[in-house]
Amino acid sequence: MEFLGTTQVASYCGKKKSCLFPEIAPTSTTKDTYQSCYLPGYRSLSSQKPSLFHRVVSMPPISDKQFHPTGRPHTVLPALRSALHSRYSTRDWHHANLVQLRGSEASRYRADRLNNDSMRLIQNKDQLTYQMQKDSRRNLGERISNIDFWRSELIYELECLLRETQALETAKQRLECAAGEMEGPLKVALECLYHREKRQGIDLVHDDVEKNLIKELDGFKDFQEILTKLAHKVSKQLGINRDAQHALEKDLADKNSAHFIDEKCYNLRNTSDSINFYHGVEKADGTVSVPTTWAKFSEDNIRYSQHSRANSARLRDDAEVTLERTSEEMWNHFITTNLAFNNRIAEVAHAKNKLQAQLAKILQEIFQTEDTIMFLERSIKAKEYPLKVAQTCLAGSTKRPNIELCRDAPQLQLVSEVYTIDDTVYTLKQRLQEAHDTLQMLLLNKSKLEHDISVKTNSFFIDKKCMDMRGVFPSTPQLMGYT
Repeated sequence: MEFLGTTQVASYCGKKKSCLFPEIAPTSTTKDTYQSCYLPGYRSLSSQKPSLFHRVVSMPPISDKQFHPTGRPHTVLPALRSALHSRYSTRDWHHANLVQLRGSEASRYRADRLNNDSMRLIQNKDQLTYQMQKDSRRNLGERISNIDFWRSELIYELECLLRETQALETAKQRLECAAGEMEGPLKVALECLYHREKRQGIDLVHDDVEKNLIKELDGFKDFQEILTKLAHKVSKQLGINRDAQHALEKDLADKNSAHFIDEKCYNLRNTSDSINFYHGVEKADGTVSVPTTWAKFSEDNIRYSQHSRANSARLRDDAEVTLERTSEEMWNHFITTNLAFNNRIAEVAHAKNKLQAQLAKILQEIFQTEDTIMFLERSIKAKEYPLKVAQTCLAGSTKRPNIELCRDAPQLQLVSEVYTIDDTVYTLKQRLQEAHDTLQMLLLNKSKLEHDISVKTNSFFIDKKCMDMRGVFPSTPQLMGYT
């Protein structure tokens, strides 16, 4: 076995006074008898600078008989001093102790400082962790408050939108019902026009009734078209409202899910059972928005819904105004046409009555003319016998002989009588012919009057039938869509 150490003849082993410890008087026991020894692989206290304290020295081999079983070297006896090399000086020993003490003190100082720094670090990190958890919980609380705020806004807007959509659906139903209620008046107006085409002769006149019927028919068609187009607009707006409702409901559902998750995270504590490690979760950024865009998303949904509600309210107002206007104008058309019908019926009845009265007078004249003709014929017949007498007398007077053929007063009277009777018969025949002509004219007028009366009667019954058809008209609530 080799003993490691340094010799006393080294240049750095000279005597120097120590600045910390007083020098101790050397003794043979301390200096010569007991020397330090190091086993192979063992490092000295000042192992950081081994060249300053010792160097490896080769020792003569020792037999196995001199080896102590405990591993410690045998005590060096004075008799063997001459056979051993010197190890360390007292100064080296004090210096080694000093170095050891200083190293130990430095290690202790570093350890104490490390411990204090570690405690402060632990406290700081605990405080930081606590503050971070507190800030996180505060941020989660603010986040939950923000979610609650937007949830309340979304719920309120959704309720308003649902009410507005329901009102708009009611308005659409009213528009459709009002447009459907116009079918009846349209058919009646058309049938009235068709029936009035059955009028005859001069009664096929473009009167106020026909003008009002055509105006009523065109007005009803225009009103129906307006209501239909407005109902189509309402249907489109209902689709827009449903889109806004879907966006609000989806946003609200997302807000509810986020609220549930954030509230669950807000209630988590260090002692909770549901906590676990999720390594790398902080590195994965799955976010799709920032607080500004997050709030703007809900705000845009709410604004879109508000814009839809505003358009819906305007459409409802337009529908209400249109229904009121169409209802009022339809009733005005209906009343105006009915007044024209009544006036026309009264005019036809008055004309018919006048024609009937005239016909009665014509019939009376015909009767009187026929009597006159009979009297004239009788008068003419009665003049034949006086004429025969006068002509017979004249014929007999022409048979008187010679001088008796005298143009005397009887002769002249008979001639005058014959001429007078002939003139009377001629005059009576002329009057008889005039009477016959008058009778024919009266008969022709009679037939014309009878035809006009039949025409007026036909027109009268047609207009009365139309009035009976127009006896049923939708009420104002029905025309406004209320059923």
